[in-house]
Amino acid sequence: MAAAPVWSVDPRTGKQREQVAVEATAAEVDAAVRAAHDARASLADRAVRAAFLRTAAQRLEDAKEHLVEAADAETALGPVRLTGELARTCYQLRAFADVVDEGAFLGVIIDHPDETATPPVPDLRRYKVPLGVVAVYAASNFPFAFSVPGGDTASALAAGCPVVVKAHPDHPATSELVASVLRRAAAEHGIPKAAIGLVHGFDAGIALVRHPLITAAGFTGSVRGGRALFDAAAARPVPIPFHGELGSLNPVVITEAAAAERAEQIGTGLAGSMTLGAGQFCVKPGLVLAPAGDAGDQLLKALTDSVSDTAAGVLLDARMRDNFVAGVAERAALPGVGAPVTPGAASEHTVSPGFLTVPAARLAEEGAHDLLLEECFGPVTVVARYDSHDEVTAVLSRLPGNLTATVHLSTDESEGNGDGTRILAELTPLAGRVLVNGWPTGVAVAPAQHHGGPYPATTSTSTSVGATAIERWLRPVTYQTTPEALLPPELRDDNPLALPRLVDGRLQH
Repeated sequence: MAAAPVWSVDPRTGKQREQVAVEATAAEVDAAVRAAHDARASLADRAVRAAFLRTAAQRLEDAKEHLVEAADAETALGPVRLTGELARTCYQLRAFADVVDEGAFLGVIIDHPDETATPPVPDLRRYKVPLGVVAVYAASNFPFAFSVPGGDTASALAAGCPVVVKAHPDHPATSELVASVLRRAAAEHGIPKAAIGLVHGFDAGIALVRHPLITAAGFTGSVRGGRALFDAAAARPVPIPFHGELGSLNPVVITEAAAAERAEQIGTGLAGSMTLGAGQFCVKPGLVLAPAGDAGDQLLKALTDSVSDTAAGVLLDARMRDNFVAGVAERAALPGVGAPVTPGAASEHTVSPGFLTVPAARLAEEGAHDLLLEECFGPVTVVARYDSHDEVTAVLSRLPGNLTATVHLSTDESEGNGDGTRILAELTPLAGRVLVNGWPTGVAVAPAQHHGGPYPATTSTSTSVGATAIERWLRPVTYQTTPEALLPPELRDDNPLALPRLVDGRLQH
């Protein structure tokens, strides 16, 4: 039986553009993983890795015009958005190069012998080593930043782990182009192209997570797909870490005082955040708890005006469009649900943004309205109107884990007066990033960033954005009473690599 073709499709028209590849067979997945496994030694030198990551960023920038054109043709995300995303991707590669150069990610800790301790401490030296080949599952909504050259790939390579990427079917041509750029950059530093493997196809994705030489996986996508792969990773004869980002409602709480103080500003900001990128951001605010009464009415008026002025958009593929249209229709049909701006189909290939309203009391108890507490991918949000903070607490207590949680406070509340502290305490268990007086769309690439959260936001406690994302692909090893001549250079007393270290409880640089 011939392998199924992989087509690039224009979401603006639904028409096939070109055949890009064929779906990988089990034998081809095996070959890609084994070749990546054999390439591990080429990534052993930190200086080589850092130089490669910087070259990769430069080569992506050199190919910017071609890459953005290809990605726009497959995703309809637009040149402005994609140019910014590619810039973010290149910044991320360089940021990880800096992490590799600095060396603190190795976590070097040395304890010299101490016979006076109880019990006595022998000579112990600890650092972190790369796991091995990492499987990366590309995201649909970020063809650069969370796909072939994205954070999972960048952090894995920075850790010294080769990758095999399962391309997303929404942008296969872009994936092939980017992989070729990364491989050319690798060749400039003597790294074989197999260190950046690429496969296509649903079955290939399953075969990848089950391969015995895959040591960990990174995933960004749906709850259903991510959970299936997570379960497969756990069911292996040797289970592996599966770092999956699956789904998030990203709740927002707006206090009555905040609405009274700046209703128009908050309503306009919410509209911009929920419709950004046609609502296809993983951190889109999908549930907003807003006050009933005059202040809330003014906020909804601003939201209505802004959303009504937002043009229809194209979603990433026809399946997502169909799911969005069906999902908003099902939600709008629930008792007590209103649609001040009706979301749904705008034309054969576009959708119009909108929002739904519901009394918060209907979400406080289990029932038919539970659907409103599930993510709906696309340009829609649910505004739950509350009469008391007890209703806010009741709704928040029913939410699953999220990537983000946001509260909008008045000036007085921001200074420690009122319910600000209480609301933050209620939001903190729900999310990996808690925002005050901001919007969750836009994830800065910075050392303190955390892009993750309790399940189902993610399947682990790690982050997929920021410097600490590298920790997912490392494991600690301690050497005990090991002669100096046999120690890795990272652990020797003379510190030949000039690494930051913790020696006998004191930080050394």
